[in-house]
Amino acid sequence: MTDPTRRAPLSADLLPASGAWRPGDPAGDRKFHTFATERSFVLEGGGSLRDVTAAYETWGTLDADAANAVLVCHALTGDSHAAGRSGPGHPTEGWWDSLIGPGRALDTDRLFVVCVNVLGGCQGSTGPSSIEAATGRPYGSTFPVVSIRDMVRAQAAVADHLGIDRWLAVVGGSMGGMQALEWGVMYPERVRAVAAIATTAAASAQQIALSSVQRSSIVLDPRWRGGDYYDAEPGDGPHLGLAIAREAAQISYRTEQVFNERFGRKHLDPIDDRFTPWQRFDVEGYLDYHGAKLVRRFDANSYLVINRAMDLHDVGRGRGGMERALARITAPVLTLAIDSDTLYPPYQQELIHETVASLGGEATHVEISSPDGHDAFLLESDAVGDALVPFLHSIEKGDR
Repeated sequence: MTDPTRRAPLSADLLPASGAWRPGDPAGDRKFHTFATERSFVLEGGGSLRDVTAAYETWGTLDADAANAVLVCHALTGDSHAAGRSGPGHPTEGWWDSLIGPGRALDTDRLFVVCVNVLGGCQGSTGPSSIEAATGRPYGSTFPVVSIRDMVRAQAAVADHLGIDRWLAVVGGSMGGMQALEWGVMYPERVRAVAAIATTAAASAQQIALSSVQRSSIVLDPRWRGGDYYDAEPGDGPHLGLAIAREAAQISYRTEQVFNERFGRKHLDPIDDRFTPWQRFDVEGYLDYHGAKLVRRFDANSYLVINRAMDLHDVGRGRGGMERALARITAPVLTLAIDSDTLYPPYQQELIHETVASLGGEATHVEISSPDGHDAFLLESDAVGDALVPFLHSIEKGDR
């Protein structure tokens, strides 16, 4: 008999305690770089890590002078598999596959594209599911808080490893845009261009509020076990909490228009003359699907760590405010907004653009029209590409 307090797809399916990639699993297209082997990697907010591994993928060929390298930064539940097919080691196809490849906006016939799984992630980079050398067990509850700046410093270690002194461009959407901005502020001499898409200079109160609810859904799941659940059997991990976090986020990624047009009031379960508490509307089935899908490829603790890093994001922290921070960027900056984005509304990208321009920096702003809300940075590949291509071409030709 189905537990009436749970939706059937989540309770009936034996979902894994963690969807994290583990050593011994197929590596797929991942490469790995381990650093901080002789001294600790000290984190911005306190704490440190040793023997830090960064998983990354590359596409194209690096020129002899390493001048054609582009760093693509992923969002909250992304990973290093930005392009390519699904298969062993990669449960889904590349999250920006339509933009990366020969002849595409990030043309790998001439560009060398790199994507790094962020510090704190769960797809090959050091995170809560990784084995801590000192204990031989997953970090779990002991994994420290990391920031966007810590993630960028880990990416810089990968750049050093690859022999890339200066990126042609750093490009990212959502949390990836936060990383792109921080690259411009932290390492102005190492970035020729910054493309920040559907992002913000500092997390807003509403963004933090939405994130807080998502994190609470995880830690209130009794199977989260305070963060130490990695030895749990399938079906006995915090999959309900993580799935609900994803479902809440999914609502904020799309728009009322899209939900109404796609689902309306259609029913997934028959509703006749007898009502039960968990007969689902079609939109509820959609949310359940996305919740379960994430559980199979992600880790609850990593969600907590990365989501918190997004809340902590504030380019002005410790730098005398946003204007003084953005004044450090010497590269041309492209900001891209989505007119229907209610999670990272256009005014946030406009503020970045206006501030950089007012400080005498080179700034370009594009707003695309889409019904898809925040997710348009992933879905509207033609429109995103139409903004990126001329911007990158101008950098390559030295016009900027």
